[in-house]
Amino acid sequence: MDLTRRQFVGTGLVAAAAFFGLPQIASAEALEDAINAFTGGAEAGSDGITLIAPEIAENGNTVPIDVSAPGAEAVMLLAAGNPNPDVCTFNFGPLSASQTASTRIRLAGEQDVIAIARMPDGTFKQARQNVRVTIGGCGG
Repeated sequence: MDLTRRQFVGTGLVAAAAFFGLPQIASAEALEDAINAFTGGAEAGSDGITLIAPEIAENGNTVPIDVSAPGAEAVMLLAAGNPNPDVCTFNFGPLSASQTASTRIRLAGEQDVIAIARMPDGTFKQARQNVRVTIGGCGG
């Protein structure tokens, strides 16, 4: 059997990907573990937190996210389809002027962005927004 250079390189790339592993989408279990680590297993309500994310993001490398949770002690952002679902946690001190945060995150395709706020009384608030990432900015 004669291998062409293209076949040899292709076989080598497949073998390297299998050896080093390709990034995987976070499992539902990893997402639930991250949420439970933050909430301690408590249920989260849906009022009292605002999550603003684009419905369609033309560039998955820099997706703008705004979150507001008046009175919150901390807000955790999660991306359900990323290899590591927990993106970041914002902590607000007692002298914070407002409990709002803005950032840009990287998303690996269409997925839900989740924001969970921990309130001072020990309750949690949750907001969820589906974001579709286009390839090349063509809207599809």
